[in-house]
Amino acid sequence: MGVIKDHPEFALFISLALGYLLGKLRIGPLTLGGICGTLIVSLLLGAWTKAEVANDVKTVFFALFIFALGYMAGPQFFANLNRKSLRYFALCAIEVVCVLGIALGLAKAFDLDVGTASGILAGAATESAVVGTATEAIGKLDGLTPDQITQYQGHVATAYTVCYLFGLVTIVLYTSQIMPRLLRTDLRAASRELWDRMRGSSAALEQDERPALPGLVGRTYLVTTADGRRIGDLEQALAGRVTVEQIKRGSKVLTPSPELELTLSDLVLVVGRRANVIEAGREIGVETPGVPGLDSPLTTAQVALTDKKSEGQSLDQLIATHPEFVKDGVYVTEVVRGDQVLPANGDTVVHRGDVLTLTGARSGLSRLTEKIGALVKNDATDFIYLGLGIAAGSLIGQLVVHFGDVPMSLGTGGGCLVSGLLFGWFRSRKQTFGAFPPQAATTLKDMGLAVFIACTGLVSGPQAWPLLKEYGALLPFAGIAMVLIPATLSLIVGRKLLKIETPLLIGAIAGQQCSTPAITAVTQTAQSSVPLLGYTITYALSNFLLPLTGPVLVGILGA
Repeated sequence: MGVIKDHPEFALFISLALGYLLGKLRIGPLTLGGICGTLIVSLLLGAWTKAEVANDVKTVFFALFIFALGYMAGPQFFANLNRKSLRYFALCAIEVVCVLGIALGLAKAFDLDVGTASGILAGAATESAVVGTATEAIGKLDGLTPDQITQYQGHVATAYTVCYLFGLVTIVLYTSQIMPRLLRTDLRAASRELWDRMRGSSAALEQDERPALPGLVGRTYLVTTADGRRIGDLEQALAGRVTVEQIKRGSKVLTPSPELELTLSDLVLVVGRRANVIEAGREIGVETPGVPGLDSPLTTAQVALTDKKSEGQSLDQLIATHPEFVKDGVYVTEVVRGDQVLPANGDTVVHRGDVLTLTGARSGLSRLTEKIGALVKNDATDFIYLGLGIAAGSLIGQLVVHFGDVPMSLGTGGGCLVSGLLFGWFRSRKQTFGAFPPQAATTLKDMGLAVFIACTGLVSGPQAWPLLKEYGALLPFAGIAMVLIPATLSLIVGRKLLKIETPLLIGAIAGQQCSTPAITAVTQTAQSSVPLLGYTITYALSNFLLPLTGPVLVGILGA
């Protein structure tokens, strides 16, 4: 025990290791997750060893976490501030109003201190970021002694842990199992039907399925009927729906050009959609097996959408607006928004800053990239941009605004969240500067939160047991109630008033709760990624709004 107390770095990292190990344990369809596991281990270790970690460590790592969170959500957050997303914004508003109102009501009814009330809010909303923003806000309250501040900050962590456990179980079971039954809906069938309708096809695929006949193909033909025809004329006759990529004449491989004439026995490589390539064969000649030396591998590139005219278009509209997609045989195979992968179907709406994975012949792909966006440059983190962003967030967090007798301040956490949103959005406009690779951003976000939670648990351990003895029965009740009430209201409003399709609505309710385990369970139940389309909108909005409820609650109760 002396080793742990004298070496806080050991206590910190052993909490991370054991916490993430605990978080992997599965009970039925549920796992605690690394963050909750880390908090449990660190609370126990802190109560046992009285290990202390400097507050500055918590502040620095929380700033890294919250900036990375805002940076990743920024493009999607601002893209969703439009009329089309108003109905989803209403669900987030229900979540924020309900959790704040319930937390305030419980605080008044049971005479809860500001730390316990904030922990209930953070845990029941399953939003770890609230722990940081509320803890920081408590540290700035006037009239509290250092011992009181430490005690209340400890109560945040303890109440969060208990409420999170019950809130997590409730939101996962409610969205994935109970909601479909309440709506008398087969979530799997509804998702498949909606997917078919969005794609305009009845050939929806399961998660583990791949098309037996891929749409994008290459074929080689022996020139017979096309003897003497120019390549430009041939492509024009086929309405520009295929591209001639290579020609082999004897032992020479020729580069195609519109003026080049085909001669008898030339071997021609054609790329395009399957039906169009088959049609091309009737114009050129008989199909041949693969020819050594005659191959043009398809190129894949990640392109950030920056074209202003493409904002808010569906993929079908984007392709219709840019005929180069069809003419040059370029296809969208994936859409990534922040850290969410969306289905690349025709009805998927794209926004500036989305990253499209394009697949096709190199020449056509390069020409198209110049028109719609820029190649994503994410090979190394731009620490100049990162440093300036976090510094700006720290300055924003120092601003204090008084509403009557209530002082309101975002603090470092809220300030870095705002700057992260702005810096992430600004980066998405061009993506030629300020690189922050998604893997690096995710790692920094996860590690920042994990270290902050571990530090909080170690310091808060001694206050945990007295709080549990005093409010042991209240905390589980609060965790369940603060999930069921806003989720049920959102279900009724979303279904009856907003007319949101069931798979999208259930995904959106998981998103308003910022619950990754919930959307994972929902997609597994649906055996489809369709619910993700609703989840991504509310997730981005709630990721910004819920952390701000921490300072608001602390400011009201502290006054």
